[in-house]
Amino acid sequence: MSKPDHPGVIAPPPLIYLGFLLAGFGIGRLVSEPSLGLDVDWRRGLAFVLVIGGLLLDGIAAGTFRRLGTPPEPWKPTTALATGGLYQYSRNPIYLGFGITYAGFALAMDSPVALAMLFPCLIVIDRFVIVREERYLASKFGAEYQAYQGKVRRWL
Repeated sequence: MSKPDHPGVIAPPPLIYLGFLLAGFGIGRLVSEPSLGLDVDWRRGLAFVLVIGGLLLDGIAAGTFRRLGTPPEPWKPTTALATGGLYQYSRNPIYLGFGITYAGFALAMDSPVALAMLFPCLIVIDRFVIVREERYLASKFGAEYQAYQGKVRRWL
C-alpha cells in the first residue's frame, strides 16, 4: 500500500483556530471573565484592523499557491513548493494570518480567555500541523525544501 500524498494533519487548521476561539469564549462566559478593559471604540477598531489584516495576509498567501497551481489545503497533495512572495519571509504566512484574525475576533468579543487560548492554539498548530507538513514537504521536495527551511523562518 502506498503512502498518502498529503501531510496527514490532525484537522483542518481553520477548524483548529475556530475550536480554540470558541472554547476560549465559552470558558470565559462560564467563569464570568472580566472585560479586557479597553475603550470600546479603540478595541473595535483594533479588532477590525486585525481581522481584515489577517484575512488579507491569508488571501495573498493562498493566492501564491493558486498561481503555482497547487492547493493551499494541507489535506490535498502539494504539487509545487511556494518560496516567493510572502513565503520568502515566513514558511507559514497563512497560519500567521489565521492567528492575527483570531486575535482580532477575540478582541471583538472582549474575551481575555479567548485571547489567552491563542497561545495553546499556536502550539497545537506548530506541533501537530506544521511539523507534519514540514516532514511531508521534506520527503517530497528533498534538498530544495531543506534549503528553503535554512533560509526562511517557520513563523516570522
